[in-house]
Amino acid sequence: MIVWYHVRNLDAGRRFYTNKLGFTETFVDDDGAWVKLERGPMEIGLAEGEPQADGGVAHVEVPDVKAAAEQLRNDGVDVGVVFELHGAMRLLDVFDPDGNRVQLAQEL
Repeated sequence: MIVWYHVRNLDAGRRFYTNKLGFTETFVDDDGAWVKLERGPMEIGLAEGEPQADGGVAHVEVPDVKAAAEQLRNDGVDVGVVFELHGAMRLLDVFDPDGNRVQLAQEL
């Protein structure tokens, strides 16, 4: 399953997801102005367009949510607060430059 995000600038979106969130590009369609990226089992598609507030949310497993939050904040990325679910999981909302939400997760 692919989660799709619309971004205003495809090149900027590609840089954010690859450089800041560690995704790898697996397909580029220059004519259609979209790319497919993967990180572990999570696949996302980026296409040029106006971001949608009610779109899907990618869920990305990370080894340490607190460390990821600190690193992303230091890099100037818009992140929420680390939320812990009864000692079972930590979650963190991360927002790309267009306001699309990605959720980082760590099983405890």
